[in-house]
Amino acid sequence: MEHTLYVQRKPIGAVNHYNRSIRAKRRNRQCRLSPSAGILYAARVKYEHLVQINDPLNPLIDPLSRDKLWRGLMRYIETPVAFVEGLDRGTVTARHDNLLQRELQFGRHTVRDEVTLVPMQRIHVATRATPEIPAGTLTITIEDHGMEILCVRFLYETFPQGHPPVGAEYREAMKVAYKHAGIDIIRRIREYAQEGRLDRLH
Repeated sequence: MEHTLYVQRKPIGAVNHYNRSIRAKRRNRQCRLSPSAGILYAARVKYEHLVQINDPLNPLIDPLSRDKLWRGLMRYIETPVAFVEGLDRGTVTARHDNLLQRELQFGRHTVRDEVTLVPMQRIHVATRATPEIPAGTLTITIEDHGMEILCVRFLYETFPQGHPPVGAEYREAMKVAYKHAGIDIIRRIREYAQEGRLDRLH
């Protein structure tokens, strides 16, 4: 199922309220945040949503160039602590051309992933499975829909082999969390752009 979202300059109180609710459920049901900015449960899930970046017919949406959008997405990859709630430390441990390896620390738990870049177009994050968290992927794609309309597609997948299954309620909670995670990434990128932190000299 695909959802198109228009991210504007809005207070994030509702999202914070949602995050508090998720944290409470996570404590009660032993759910865990993934470094792919979502929540991973032991069930196969594939979910995608679309966030519209530019719309020349909507003055409430501040336009972003593809260049600035890409630099913002790279901030998400290289400094994930600023984007992912619950992440204590994120380190790029290896870099070769368009391939990065990262180590992410969530409390006492360490998660490792591999990031493949197609510059100015796509980011693919593959998270390794741990005893607590199944493997998962996040693919972020910049799409040009013509008429100066840019969108970002977030595609999440989990691979639960070796982990016990969970019910439909958990899977639906994952999808909601994924959607809000994507919205928060774009909102933070917009904040960086407004502060001038995505200009080339920065």
